[in-house]
Amino acid sequence: MFFLLLSSCKSKYSYLQNGDLIFIQAKEENLSGAISRVTKKENIPSYDHIGIIEKNRKDLFVLHAAPEKGSIKENIKDFLKDYNSRTIDVYRLKKEYNLSIDQAIQKANSLLKRPYNVSYVLNENSYYCSDFIERSFRKDSIFQLNPMTFINPKTGKTDEYWQEFYKKLNIAIPEGSPGCNPNGLSQSEKIFKVSTLKH
Repeated sequence: MFFLLLSSCKSKYSYLQNGDLIFIQAKEENLSGAISRVTKKENIPSYDHIGIIEKNRKDLFVLHAAPEKGSIKENIKDFLKDYNSRTIDVYRLKKEYNLSIDQAIQKANSLLKRPYNVSYVLNENSYYCSDFIERSFRKDSIFQLNPMTFINPKTGKTDEYWQEFYKKLNIAIPEGSPGCNPNGLSQSEKIFKVSTLKH
C-alpha cells in the first residue's frame, strides 16, 4: 500500500521539470493582499510567492525564500503543506532558454540558508521570494529588475498596509527602488504557463 501511495504521489508530479517555476496565487488579506494590490495586472491571476523546481532521480524539491524560513530547499510535499488551500500555477522557460536552467539551479543552491529580506530593499545578505528567483537567473537576464511601487492603483496613494509596514520598520518606503515581484516575473516573455498544480 505504501508503495502504491508513493508511486501515485510521484506520478502526480511526474510532468514537472527541472527549472519549472511554481507561482502561488495571492489571497486578499494581510501581506499577500498588499502585494497583490500594488502589483496585480488586470484580468490575470495575481501571485504572491514563487519557487523553482529542482528534480533528481528520487525526489522533487522547491527552492525558495519564505518569511518564516529564509532561503530554503524543501521536498515538494513539505512545500505544498504550507499552501494546501492555495491555487498553484506552474510556469516553464521557453525552449530557447533551457540552457539557463542548470546554472540557475546551481546559483539558487548557493543562495540557501540566508535570512528573508523583510524590507524588500535589495542587498547581498538576505532575499525575498522573487529576488531569490531573479538572482538565480540573472546571468542570462531571464527576468528584469524594475522600479518598485507601493501605490494602490485604485486610490493613487501608497497602500495603507505598506505605510504601516515601513513605519514599523522605521525606514522610508522604497518607492522607485529597483526590485521585482511574482506578478512581474510571471509576465516575462521568456516563460509560459504549463498547468495548475493538482495537490
